[in-house]
Amino acid sequence: MSTRSSAPRRTRFVLRFLLVFASTSGLILTALAQQPAYKIAKLKYGGGGDWYANKTSLPNLIRFCNQNLRTNIFPEDELVEVGSPELFSYPFVHMTGHGNVVFTEAEAQNLRRYLLGGGFLHIDDNYGLEKFVRREMKKVFPELSFVELPFNHPIYHTRFDFPNGLPKVHEHDGKTPQGFGLIYQGRLVCFFSFECDLGNGWEDQAVYNDPEEIRQQALRMGANLISYATTIL
Repeated sequence: MSTRSSAPRRTRFVLRFLLVFASTSGLILTALAQQPAYKIAKLKYGGGGDWYANKTSLPNLIRFCNQNLRTNIFPEDELVEVGSPELFSYPFVHMTGHGNVVFTEAEAQNLRRYLLGGGFLHIDDNYGLEKFVRREMKKVFPELSFVELPFNHPIYHTRFDFPNGLPKVHEHDGKTPQGFGLIYQGRLVCFFSFECDLGNGWEDQAVYNDPEEIRQQALRMGANLISYATTIL
């Protein structure tokens, strides 16, 4: 397990945004620099899909990370809209749901600026999200396509080892779970977990009654995602 601190990564995250966007948007990003704790958020999007799914998932993941990785994440997740300037306040943003997703052009451009500036987006297919995600992320990065990440990619080994890639939480169509990424100039900016249902694994145990070992595997993989987003260049 890695022992690298996430503080340098968060500092670089803030500095990149200040340098890239201060001259054009006037956005002053001081929240992460001024306080040791940082926040993560769930993405609210248009199109009718249930962006609000898995209400207990992120708070449970935050608690797991704070207890096991010594992170200092604010205990409650926040909500951020795709086109909001507040997007730039979060080093890690989580997106989930089952249905349609629609980004306006302005939202797509805002999300692109966020990701190019050092932000990280995790998209978790809660079943039925894939075709909409692939379509809308093409608005964000028309020059990129999702590629399946090899099992030796650092995201599977940042804090906990997953030699066979993503854990399987729920069956869905019984397919093997896959992790896809959007890679811009060598940097993974977006990770898409498919046929896995990580977010369901983060939920309170009473929600799905999953075996505790499956929940722990899901939480460990989620911890890898947050660690990767906040420590890897």
